[in-house]
Amino acid sequence: MAAFEPWNEDRAATIIGQNIGQEGATLPILHAIQHAFGYVPPDAVPMVAKALNLTRAEVHGIVTFYHEFRRSPPGRHVLHLCRAEACQSVGADALAEQVRQRLDVDWHDTTPDGRLSLEPVFCLGLCAVGPSALLDGQPLGRLDADKVAAAVEAVS
Repeated sequence: MAAFEPWNEDRAATIIGQNIGQEGATLPILHAIQHAFGYVPPDAVPMVAKALNLTRAEVHGIVTFYHEFRRSPPGRHVLHLCRAEACQSVGADALAEQVRQRLDVDWHDTTPDGRLSLEPVFCLGLCAVGPSALLDGQPLGRLDADKVAAAVEAVS
């Protein structure tokens, strides 16, 4: 898993400055901030709003609308479970429920020990090997709850 930088207002200002000239700069700026810090810190919202002449509410609305943006630091590892129809047709819904129960987390949550964050994703392009997931960016296919547990244990 990538190591993220601790929140730093000067670093955020640099990121904003590097991306402000892009057309439709809001999303690239927010993605770059998340790439650097692992999430979009609340303190970044007013900075982005001011730089782009938007309201804080508008930027907050974007961050909360798109599921890919995190509003809190992720766990040391991130598990993206596919929620698309092809995976659903081969048991992804039941798998998701089993994984959520086993980890005692809901979507977009992190285990209390900070080890793992669980995120939904809507199609990984691994339809032929569903149910599928990404664990720290590595594809996993033909999953069941035991295979997911073993993969998570292997990276912990």
